[in-house]
Amino acid sequence: MNTPATSVADYASRAVGPIILLGAPGAGKGTQAKQIVERYGVPQISTGDLLRENVKLGTELGKKAKAVMDSGKLVSDDLVCDMVAERLSRPDCARGCILDGFPRTVGQAEWLDGFLAARGSKLPLRVIKITVDYNKLLKRLTGRRTCPVCGTIYNMYTNPPKVDEICDREGAKLIFRKDDSEEAIGTRLKAYDNDTLPLSDYYRQRGILTEISGDSEPEQVTNELFRALDKVSI
Repeated sequence: MNTPATSVADYASRAVGPIILLGAPGAGKGTQAKQIVERYGVPQISTGDLLRENVKLGTELGKKAKAVMDSGKLVSDDLVCDMVAERLSRPDCARGCILDGFPRTVGQAEWLDGFLAARGSKLPLRVIKITVDYNKLLKRLTGRRTCPVCGTIYNMYTNPPKVDEICDREGAKLIFRKDDSEEAIGTRLKAYDNDTLPLSDYYRQRGILTEISGDSEPEQVTNELFRALDKVSI
C-alpha cells in the first residue's frame, strides 16, 4: 500500500480498483463519482452509455441488444455483462474504474466477482454505500427545479435560486418535473429497496462494504469517500 499521496500526479498514478457506489436516488452518487474521476483519473462506466455506444457503432453486442429492444423486451443480464466485460478490458481501466448502474442485482454482482477472478485481477474491488436519511432524500428530490432555457438545476432547499422559482441566469420560470413529485419519488425509493438493497447485504457478507453518511455537505462526503479509497489503493 502506498503512503498517503501528496500531489495530483500521485493520486492519478494509483491503482484504486473497480469502484462500486451504492445509494438510493438522491444520495449523491453522481456528484461523488465526478470527484473520484477528477482525483484518480479513472473512467466512469455507465451501462446505459455502453448500451447506446454499442448500438450506435453497430457492434455484434449492439446488434443483439437493438433486436431485443426493438421487440419491446429488456436487454438480458448476459448481454449487459458481455458489454461490461469488453469495456473493463480496455487499457484505461488498468488502474480501476467507477461502475455506474452496475451491478444492479446480486446475480450481476456474482458475475463480476467471477469475471475479476478469471482475469486474475489483483486490484481490490471497493464497494461504498452512501446512506442518507429518508426525509433528506425527499427534500433533495422533491426540491429539484430546472431552468427550461439553460438547463441549470436548482434545489429549493439546498441550492435555491436568488429569486423564488426564477433562474438566476435566464430569468425564466423554473420547471418542476412530474417524476420529482413525492408520489413518484416514493415509488422510485421503493423500487430501490426491493431491487438494490440486497446488493448491500451481499457485499457486507463478503466483508468489502464501506458505509459513509451522505447527510453532510458534499465536500465532507467527498473527504470521507477519499479516505475510504486511499485505504485500499496500491
